[in-house]
Amino acid sequence: MTISPTPDWHSQPADLSLQQLDTSAQGLATPEAEQRLQQYGPNQLPSGQRTSALKRFALQFHNLLIYVLLAACLITLSLGLWLDSAVIAGVVLINALVGFVQEGKAQQAMQAIQGMLSLESRVRRDGQVQNLNAEQLVPGDVVLLEAGDRVPADLRLIETRNLRIEEAALTGESLPVDKLTDAVDAQASLGDRRCMAYSGTLVSAGSASGVVVATAGQTELGKISHMLDQVSTLQTPLLNDMARFARQLTVIIIGLAALTFFLGVWLRDYSINDMLMAAVGLAVAAIPEGLPAVLTIILAMGVQRMAKRRAIIRHLPAVESLGAVTVICSDKTGTLTRNEMTVQQVFTAAHHYRIDGVGYAPSGTIYGDDDQQCTLENTHDLRELARAGLLANNATLFKDEHGWNITGDPTEAALLTLAGKVGLDLQHEQQHLPQVDAIPFSSEQRCTASLHHDRAQHGLIYIIGAPERLLEVCNREWRDGSPHPIDPRIGTRPWIAAADRACACSGWPCAL
Repeated sequence: MTISPTPDWHSQPADLSLQQLDTSAQGLATPEAEQRLQQYGPNQLPSGQRTSALKRFALQFHNLLIYVLLAACLITLSLGLWLDSAVIAGVVLINALVGFVQEGKAQQAMQAIQGMLSLESRVRRDGQVQNLNAEQLVPGDVVLLEAGDRVPADLRLIETRNLRIEEAALTGESLPVDKLTDAVDAQASLGDRRCMAYSGTLVSAGSASGVVVATAGQTELGKISHMLDQVSTLQTPLLNDMARFARQLTVIIIGLAALTFFLGVWLRDYSINDMLMAAVGLAVAAIPEGLPAVLTIILAMGVQRMAKRRAIIRHLPAVESLGAVTVICSDKTGTLTRNEMTVQQVFTAAHHYRIDGVGYAPSGTIYGDDDQQCTLENTHDLRELARAGLLANNATLFKDEHGWNITGDPTEAALLTLAGKVGLDLQHEQQHLPQVDAIPFSSEQRCTASLHHDRAQHGLIYIIGAPERLLEVCNREWRDGSPHPIDPRIGTRPWIAAADRACACSGWPCAL
């Protein structure tokens, strides 16, 4: 079986895709799968050509100024100037070691993209569901997906049930995308191909089955890995300036040394040996041995500062290039690189709160209507709102060596962070109000609900969702520490106005 290299799987019906892949919804037979594995190879991203550690270390010396320093080191060594030789050699070696170590860390970080492939997957083969290593997947396999799974290969979906997939790694969209099986236009962009599930993306809700249409380097994730390997080496402005300076300085130093030698021999009748030592001494003294060290230290400090902000710098001079940038083109603020959402404003019936803090760290300052810092004892309405977002929630917030991270929907995770900022603990709230039942989020309902019982067996339902959907079912609002009926003369107009005002403020999310 041969697959067209660039078929538009998203623009054709699922049945036709199964037919072209010579498979069915029951999956491949094991002998056929083994044959295709030999034909297409394992489902793993190509590692590309890696530069050996020895070559990377040798490349640290590939600089004209370094060549001049090495030549000076050899000359001073031949003249018996051991201390000068040791200082020059030490500067050159430290410069090489700093660059070698930093580029090694960056290379490891760039290779981490290969870890985005799922380790295991549930596959239909021989009409039965099996757990297989993702590397054994081949085009034509039928893969089963559930919430929490990472898509192991590019799939053409053939059956979906409330499926939502987070595709921020490919499209930059912070919100999970609803997936269907209907074909879309052939010219649809990657983010609009609702009938496809791409390798490396995460299933945030629902379940589905799909047929593998691309594996390994043929997947969209594999194409990104291939593009990283094909990045051409460009000279940064700093390297261009340094190369030009090194050439000019080398010519000037050699010219002055030669001029000194010939003037001393021809005009002053000094011996050739004495003038040779004088010319070499002049050349060594004129070389700025400390320049590479100072330059490396400055760039290393910039790299360390960028690393604290979790930015990957492959080569030290790239830090200087950032200073020469005049225009930055970005897709969407905050989603393209971080995929994080944070609650920054909260509107209640009586107050308008502003919440400080970035990312998913559950720490930040709360300010009230007068921009004065609020204590937790004076934010009862905010705490009740945050409790609803905490309990009617399917996301998970956790801390690891890289900081605070999440699993699940970023919007729900932002509500978990808000709850932490107002002092609510998930385990304590779950013990006090255990969950009895829940209705998961769906695009039709535009909300999710969670039923809880307290110790007196009183029922309580928390709902979070689209503001207009919640306002349709609300007849009371929380005010002065207890729920009050909504004034029929005003209705929900203040809430609609608050939502419009929040959405107009730089796209900040608001909670109702």
